[in-house]
Amino acid sequence: SLCAAAEPNLSYQQLKDLKKANVLHIDVRERWEIDRFGKIPESINIPLGELMEALQMDPTEFKEQYNQKMPSKSDPVVFSCLAGTRSKQALGFATSLGFS
Repeated sequence: SLCAAAEPNLSYQQLKDLKKANVLHIDVRERWEIDRFGKIPESINIPLGELMEALQMDPTEFKEQYNQKMPSKSDPVVFSCLAGTRSKQALGFATSLGFS
């Protein structure tokens, strides 16, 4: 299940369309889930337990840790997980940190 602020629930097709528009896709599943179920192409994995810290990192540190440019507070970001619960929590974390 996928979450974005403007559209709390996205379909797979909506996500594919958003990815064409350079949306950052953050998968908040645990690393073992990625290993077991596979990585979503062009997503970055930041487990939910690391997300608050990651979104407050220095941009250089974020790039070193996740091999991806850190999103600005106005960049479009989509969160995903297995069932939707963690992606909704991730959306709440990001919003509380000032991400739009």
